Amino acid sequence: SCAVCLIEGSRPIIAEVQALVTPTAYPAPRRMTDGIDYNRMCLLLAVLEKRLGLKFSACDVYLNVVGGLRINEPAADAAVALALCSSIRDIPVPPELIAFGEVGLSGEMRAVSNANGRAAEAARIGFTSVAMPVSKSQRGKLTLPGMTTVPMAGVYDLLLLLSKAAKQNEK
Repeated sequence: SCAVCLIEGSRPIIAEVQALVTPTAYPAPRRMTDGIDYNRMCLLLAVLEKRLGLKFSACDVYLNVVGGLRINEPAADAAVALALCSSIRDIPVPPELIAFGEVGLSGEMRAVSNANGRAAEAARIGFTSVAMPVSKSQRGKLTLPGMTTVPMAGVYDLLLLLSKAAKQNEK
């Protein structure tokens, strides 16, 4: 699972996205979503499979937003993709991490509106690390006390983040 900060009107809301990816025994894998648009999930699966070589086509995929929330914002793409990669690789996302950002078709991470407000709300709640798209001109400008920014340029950075988490879990 991975936490995400959404904006409803002018209010930031923290949600949790859960993913379960498991090998299928059938020729057509099952896809199921609750709280996230089914077609958006299929698009993200296609991007992750094409750009990262992860074999979602041989797996059943179940995606859920905790608490019955409905997410209609592309800013949740990074959290959804991170939860999916975490599940297929069987590496948990660090619980202190929150992620947001839009994933493009070529695998790039796109900035979302009110990134500083989202990160500030996450810090207020107790998250200590935020994974978000950050351009070269923005690096170092987001400084919140006790908050570490993990810049993401593309979906490749999701796997780097997970490999660092795996190394931390080994220690």
